[in-house]
Amino acid sequence: MRLIDKLRKQKLLSSSLILFTLSIGILIGTLINTGVRAAKESPIAPGATPLVIPNATPVTNQFSALATKLAPSVVHVSTAIEETPRTGRNRRRPMPEEEGEDSMQDFFNRFFGNPFGESPFPRRSAALGSGVIIDSNGYILTNHHVTEKATRIRIKMVNDSREYDAKVIGSDSETDLAVLKIDAGKQLPAAKIGNSDAVNVGDWAIAIGSPFGLQTTVTVGIISAKDRPGTTTFQNFLQTDAAINPGNSGGPLLNVNGEVIGINTAIATRTGGYEGIGFSLPINTAAKVYNQIIKSGKVSRGSIGVEFAADDSRNEELLKAYGASSGVFVQRVIAGGPAEKAGLQAEDIIVAIDGRQVKNGQELIARVSETPIGNQMTVTVLRNNRKTDLKLTVGDRVQVVRDRLGGQSSEESPGGEATPAKFGVTIENMTPAVRDSMNFEASGGVLVRSVEPGSFAEDIGILPNDVIMAINRQPVNSVDDVKRIQETLKPGMAVAVRVMRAARAVPGRGARAAEWTSMFFAGTLPNTPRQ
Repeated sequence: MRLIDKLRKQKLLSSSLILFTLSIGILIGTLINTGVRAAKESPIAPGATPLVIPNATPVTNQFSALATKLAPSVVHVSTAIEETPRTGRNRRRPMPEEEGEDSMQDFFNRFFGNPFGESPFPRRSAALGSGVIIDSNGYILTNHHVTEKATRIRIKMVNDSREYDAKVIGSDSETDLAVLKIDAGKQLPAAKIGNSDAVNVGDWAIAIGSPFGLQTTVTVGIISAKDRPGTTTFQNFLQTDAAINPGNSGGPLLNVNGEVIGINTAIATRTGGYEGIGFSLPINTAAKVYNQIIKSGKVSRGSIGVEFAADDSRNEELLKAYGASSGVFVQRVIAGGPAEKAGLQAEDIIVAIDGRQVKNGQELIARVSETPIGNQMTVTVLRNNRKTDLKLTVGDRVQVVRDRLGGQSSEESPGGEATPAKFGVTIENMTPAVRDSMNFEASGGVLVRSVEPGSFAEDIGILPNDVIMAINRQPVNSVDDVKRIQETLKPGMAVAVRVMRAARAVPGRGARAAEWTSMFFAGTLPNTPRQ
């Protein structure tokens, strides 16, 4: 019995121990599991409040409202230009079964173009730009350089993404404008035209276009400057720092009223992209071009056939030397043109047209070019300090203007002894041998052999091989004449110099033969003139 009781007690003790061990294990497991769960539920950033996205409420401002309103009037312009190179003389196309380098080269030539030679297969290039709808009947303004040489022009609309073929109504390379027409079968949203004469430096400016082909891109800046000269006589740009990149060409520049004040045309850049300086043709100029194109398909401009200094400062120096305070100094009268027929002469100063004062060359160009061809005008000139009225008939600029003057020959002509002059030039007398070698038939003059760098002569534009004909309207026939005239000049005085310059070589008459034209240069003598 004792043995049995003892075994029972041992069995009970063992069971109790096992139960206790299991209980301890369960307790430990529960504590560990609870700790892990608590760790998982505990925030990594204590005290942080989850973000709650509010209901969508549009935040409108003036620029976003303008972008929404004007975007449908701006279009994406894409063009295709097909080029057909000449076929190489010995070029052949490999047969399909031919293998090796020749057949592989032909594959690359046909599909990617051959940079090392001509391909007999037509190639097509593409250009991208922008435009603005200015008439609800489908008339669009863009840049001439966007559509030039295009064999196909496609217009993509912003509001419905539809595309249309466009035709060119007319273009004008001198202002870089083109007028396109699409047939959409419906009225289109036309942009409102503003008045660019009302634009001031510092005004807000908004550009909309397709830079790098990215449609409906909106950039904002200000008008940085006005009347920036372009590459042609008829380009005087608005400058803006609103971002303009390749592809913006032809798109509109807007004011804060949503009116078009310019057509984006060019950028000043060292990299090919935006650097903060963009140029837009004023809409007042664009409107005049547009109105002529839709009427006749081209732009006609008046001309009277005179040439003058493009640099206003040079014109001012010439006026000062000739005793005038304003006007345009005539450097050359084009042979056979309206001015010559009316009696205008070189060294005349145009001071008025039809009784209205002319202040500078740009004003003269604007007044004459906008006068209908064939109309008469009265030109008032100052000649020898006396005013004279001359009547002339405005001609067609295309017919009147001749090729621009070319450069002078740099070859030396056989001559006599060279003499230094105070203007910073070395001159010599025009001997018969010099005249013959240069085909110079006019009488008088002295030859400029060299021009000293940084001298007064270089500053005003005199070049080697020019022939000085007069200084301050006093004829020059010899080196002694130049010395005599120089003795009468003092620092700070205005000096005007008339020279003859070789314009171009004459075909069939030898390398030294040349045509000569008269030119005028002027400046103020420095306080320490060179000896």
